[in-house]
Amino acid sequence: MGKGRDGFSEAGLRRLHEVLARYVESGRIPGLVALVGRGDETHVEEVGTMRHDGGGAPMRRDTIFRMASTSKPVTMAATMVLLDECRLRLDDPVDAWLPELADRRVLKRIDGPLDDTVPARRPITVRDLVTSTFGLGIDLTALGSPVMNAIFEGGVFSQGAKPLPEPDEWMRDLGALPLMRQPGEHWQYHLSHDVLGVLVARVTGRPFETFLRERVLDPLGMKDTGFHVPADRIDRLPPSYAPDPQTGEFTVWDEAAGGQYSAPPAFQAGGGGLVSTADDYHAYFRMLLNRGRHGTERILSRPAVELMTTNCLTPEQEASRSALARNAVHVSFGQGQQGGWGFGMAVRTYRGDYAPIGQFGWDGGTGTSAYADPENRLTGILLTQVGLSVPDPARLIHDFWTTLYQAIDD
Repeated sequence: MGKGRDGFSEAGLRRLHEVLARYVESGRIPGLVALVGRGDETHVEEVGTMRHDGGGAPMRRDTIFRMASTSKPVTMAATMVLLDECRLRLDDPVDAWLPELADRRVLKRIDGPLDDTVPARRPITVRDLVTSTFGLGIDLTALGSPVMNAIFEGGVFSQGAKPLPEPDEWMRDLGALPLMRQPGEHWQYHLSHDVLGVLVARVTGRPFETFLRERVLDPLGMKDTGFHVPADRIDRLPPSYAPDPQTGEFTVWDEAAGGQYSAPPAFQAGGGGLVSTADDYHAYFRMLLNRGRHGTERILSRPAVELMTTNCLTPEQEASRSALARNAVHVSFGQGQQGGWGFGMAVRTYRGDYAPIGQFGWDGGTGTSAYADPENRLTGILLTQVGLSVPDPARLIHDFWTTLYQAIDD
């Protein structure tokens, strides 16, 4: 078979389809939408249906998905706009905007009691937030510790079952916790992105989503991206499943109508709150590949994009991130083995699989994945409605990227 479009082989794209279809036909994944782009060409796969029992509408290119942590690369753009305009500086302390995070106490031991603390050596800075090193986060190596229990039970974890309070109350709850690590010391996942949403809102004097929409989503034509799904589009949102980790039995984590995303939330969570579509995410990652440009319009400066998509962790900071991916593989399912982290996304710093050094993007706990690869001018978006409570969606993500790369034909 000859070459496909723009350097994808037709045989390779057939294999991509067969691998994706195998997950659906076996019943492990009800449905999926995948979009791969190279240069000006795109190839879309729509496989399966919206519901696990085979009912519901077929998956379509405009199906809306809960992006979970794949929100992080997109929501980070709002902070980058403020850095471009010097309304924020990387090494400014955040105390003026986020007084709840001033005068921190830090646990003596990460698994110690919440009142066994020492003073923070220095204030938290904007840099600590954008690099996920401000001292608090989801640490899967510390599960069951008093501080992790407080994060999950105290209502500050934005991917939990209960909705978060409005931002000022959320910040007060967060400010009641000690830090797990000294500011700038250690990469820790997730919470920094929710804090950044509050920071953007306070700096701009507007709701986080309003500013993100005006400066990023609308200029990119990302009309289906936001923190909830309007009623006239709710039929395009499938239920979200979190299969039982022991039995694999499909359990609905969030229903569409009347569910978590059916009304505007009190808290617009930059760490994992977006809903979106394959085409919307493709527009965003194409903009990053184009170094901040979308058509004739500039969304972010070229240096802002270069900074976001370059590893910014020191070897010491990175060690904890790699340990999570490699040593907790039964929890991470191998996600996160890229070697580096930029602002809101992973950045590949070594060749550990088919993707080259420099590839950037991230995955979401609801079974989503979005990366771009400057060397091959390649984007890939894979969206499912099955959470990573079981290995199947993670394995699907790995197989998607393997088959996408083997389809390159130049």
